[in-house]
Amino acid sequence: MRTNTRIWTAVGAAALLIGCVSGPAVSDETGGSRTDHSAEPRVLVFSKTAGFRHDSIPEGIAAVRELGAAHGFTVEATEDATAFTARNLGRYDAVAFLSTTGDVLNEAQQGAFERYIKRGGAYVGIHAAADTEYDWAFYGGLAGAYFQSHPAIQPATVDVEDHAHPATSGLGATWNRTDEWYNYRSNPRDRAHVLASLDESSYSGGTMNGDHPIAWCQNYQGGRAFYTGGGHTKESFAEPAFRQHLLGGIRWAIGESQADCRPENGYRPLFEGTAASLDGWRQAGPGSFTLSDDGTLTSSGGMGMLWYAASGFGSYSLKLDWKMAGASGDDNSGVFVGFPPSDDPWSAVNNGYEIQIDATDTPDRTTGSVYGFRSADIRERDRALNPPGEWNTYEIRVEGERLRVWLNGVKINDFTSTDPARSLRDGHIGIQNHGADDQVSFRDIRIKELPDRAAHSAVSPPGD
Repeated sequence: MRTNTRIWTAVGAAALLIGCVSGPAVSDETGGSRTDHSAEPRVLVFSKTAGFRHDSIPEGIAAVRELGAAHGFTVEATEDATAFTARNLGRYDAVAFLSTTGDVLNEAQQGAFERYIKRGGAYVGIHAAADTEYDWAFYGGLAGAYFQSHPAIQPATVDVEDHAHPATSGLGATWNRTDEWYNYRSNPRDRAHVLASLDESSYSGGTMNGDHPIAWCQNYQGGRAFYTGGGHTKESFAEPAFRQHLLGGIRWAIGESQADCRPENGYRPLFEGTAASLDGWRQAGPGSFTLSDDGTLTSSGGMGMLWYAASGFGSYSLKLDWKMAGASGDDNSGVFVGFPPSDDPWSAVNNGYEIQIDATDTPDRTTGSVYGFRSADIRERDRALNPPGEWNTYEIRVEGERLRVWLNGVKINDFTSTDPARSLRDGHIGIQNHGADDQVSFRDIRIKELPDRAAHSAVSPPGD
């Protein structure tokens, strides 16, 4: 995949430095990810079939071509499996398997594709990509699950589980659409990050016992993988929402947008986008947060804080999605942890720790920092950070006096408190509304309480 070239300065606006020079890509002799980053990203659409052939394949190819033309990536399409060589695959940032079926690659071609993924390449699977290469274990893990069966084409309700990933960030809590809905031989939830799932009560023929993922992403053996079960019908590729869903998956796969694609299990919501889920929260100090119809909280005025008063927490993983409104990234806000209960927001400032969001201050006071105490790893932070207007995901993990921060799945900070007055072993959490000129939005605040491990435990469970 391409190196993310978003660089954020500590004292000015964020700059997105993406090469736009048209010209021939440089092939990678060893089959790794593309090395010529001055040219547009390249996506190869592969649609060979050795079983059932979907009549929507031409519409799918056309849709991806149109998305590429509109959003700055080059698309090539083939059904020739001899394209799967180390040299040729090295030309592409992602390979999309568009409703492939059956055994479509020989052993040498499989080996070239495995090496491509392990060296940073990316996979996009669309619909019957899950009905492909049943005897190739690497592919099964990459796709996430194999097809088992399907009922008739019919409307169904899709529950959107991740509102930060670009493939689903433009969707509401539910997505009603018509398609052919696959049942899968296994549930990918423990291995991949589920973006959306089917409400089996909304249609006939679901066989996954009420937990039915239909779109997911994962980091897999060095590369990236995105899969969507949609796309059986010709009409799918004309649907604006499905096209946006597909575009978001491709943008993430080629590294144009970042997201946390680690498996996520065991979290419970503290705020899930409804007024009812704010019952445990309380505003401290001036200003407020406005709840919009799409389930986001946006800061207004200040300096205040919305804090979770229903309970404090000790050892936990806190996840939440956030985005800045201003084009410069100069929107001051943060997430506070480890402070005692109080309706004075300065109590959190003086007795807790703030994980900053503003992208324009000094290193120890900018995005990912433990404000005033420890800078984020700036190189890793810059690699992981999405620009203003796009969603980001924090994981803030507190164990004993140790506080670690992940941004879009990338670890960017590791701090240990040594001040007894700021002990992290028990405290509340809150989100800041900093001032009239700052607008930051939050959504999907969730928590998983953890066993009380040693503060400096070096082992972190995968996907937490």
